[in-house]
Amino acid sequence: MNKDWMKVFIAAFFEIFWVIGLKHADDFWTWTGTVIAIIVSFYLMVMAGKKLPVGTVYAVFVGLGTAGTVFSGILFFGESFKLEKALMILLLLAGVIGLKLVTIDKVQEGDES
Repeated sequence: MNKDWMKVFIAAFFEIFWVIGLKHADDFWTWTGTVIAIIVSFYLMVMAGKKLPVGTVYAVFVGLGTAGTVFSGILFFGESFKLEKALMILLLLAGVIGLKLVTIDKVQEGDES
């Protein structure tokens, strides 16, 4: 996996934190953490989009963020677990993995491998 895809995965990881923060932040420090997570998340996504297909980057970013947020809600915040919900998330992740696998990374002149 190249460094640009790693940026997408890290951006999705931070997306989970800021989405949770939007619901649970209630003081200066939690709002500050939420804003920092938003900035880091979008910065990494934009940087990855400069080298990778933007539509695929966005789909992977949102798909992983959605799956991570749902699973975090179930694990840490007592949201209900339903088999149907888990199956839909797995279907979403299969689509994200499929997009990643069929996307051809263009190597631009002067880029490092």
